[in-house]
Amino acid sequence: MAGDRTRERSRSQASAGDLLHLVRSGRAITRGALQEATGLSRATVGQRLDRLFRAGWLREGAGGPAGSPTGGRPSLRLEFDDAHAVVLAASLDTRHARAALLTLTGELLAERSGALSVDEGPERVLGALGGWFAGLLKEAGRSADAVCGIGLGVPGPVDTATGRVVQPPIMPGWDGYDVRGRLGRAFAEQTGGAGGSGDAAGVPVLVDNDANLMAYGEQRTGHPDCAAFALVKVSTGIGAGVVVGGQIYRGIDGGAGDIGHIRVPEGAGTLCRCGSYGCLAAVASGRAVARRLTEAGVPAESGSDVRELLAEGHPEAVRLAREAGRSVGEVLATVVTLLNPGVLMIAGDLAGTPFLTGVRELLYQRALPRSTAHLDVVTARLGERSALVGAGALVVEHLYAPDRAEERLAALGL
Repeated sequence: MAGDRTRERSRSQASAGDLLHLVRSGRAITRGALQEATGLSRATVGQRLDRLFRAGWLREGAGGPAGSPTGGRPSLRLEFDDAHAVVLAASLDTRHARAALLTLTGELLAERSGALSVDEGPERVLGALGGWFAGLLKEAGRSADAVCGIGLGVPGPVDTATGRVVQPPIMPGWDGYDVRGRLGRAFAEQTGGAGGSGDAAGVPVLVDNDANLMAYGEQRTGHPDCAAFALVKVSTGIGAGVVVGGQIYRGIDGGAGDIGHIRVPEGAGTLCRCGSYGCLAAVASGRAVARRLTEAGVPAESGSDVRELLAEGHPEAVRLAREAGRSVGEVLATVVTLLNPGVLMIAGDLAGTPFLTGVRELLYQRALPRSTAHLDVVTARLGERSALVGAGALVVEHLYAPDRAEERLAALGL
């Protein structure tokens, strides 16, 4: 982690980016504390802080209790200035999308949601998001120049190094597509802002799996002290996001958490959208429950339709949601045994009492007591905004990490 690296680094090499990290993390919030943490002289700390002040990234607040041990005046507190820029974030589901303009500390400034199907392809969908972004900026009275980065969540595996979706089961036409470049261009075309992410002067675009971003947003907001956190999203498909030690765990190429395509006995003979038979998603996702409801004479097309029926207390929807929860709970018994998380969060269209009851029934029955002794099984707190909050946080952590902050300061001529 960045904090560990700061401590390991030679004290005389602590950069302005390292000082910014110490302030943002709360480890050192006065000039004296920064001197003590880094071993830098007062003059050197002052010089490096001056770069951060001129960039508009830090400010000095009112004096706190951190005065001199000899009884001097309280030191001025250093604070991260979240007013100098904003972040755009968006999250795609199979048939809907949500976008928001956020402050650097995650406060929602403007939001929009609506129908937008990934089946329409990346060119059309990402172009539409560019228009949404322009509307959000106008609504909040902000200029495109104020945007420091864009975060996007998608319902499929992502190679985060390139921002490209990798063999997504439910995103036809998206495999290998340059999502970052297209979204960056759409932003520029619709807002008059800087060019695409391939341009050094362009607005950075970060892309990740939606369940990863949901987990990141929920963990940082509601469970910051949980060292191992897992979130399972059950909507049209099924996916999981894992946060370990405060960082998203993605596996070697972004495939971690794709539990919807684990084979389960009750799925034998059921064709999944990925082309295989017997996947968990084929029998326990919102799409699967919608199909079974339709077969029972209750029209439903997607997880969102199932959610509406559950909200109405429809008895067949409640029964099938509980059955789906039991199927997912059986798979989660293995996940919990492997990861030993402190929090297991259920999110998505089916994340209600019937589904959660089914999950708990099989999870506690199949997992060893040792694995669940300190486990909290809960539902999402942020609801449909969790991926947006996670996407915004991911952008901020990327842009203000020590090394990246140094690069950006240099680009600003500071």
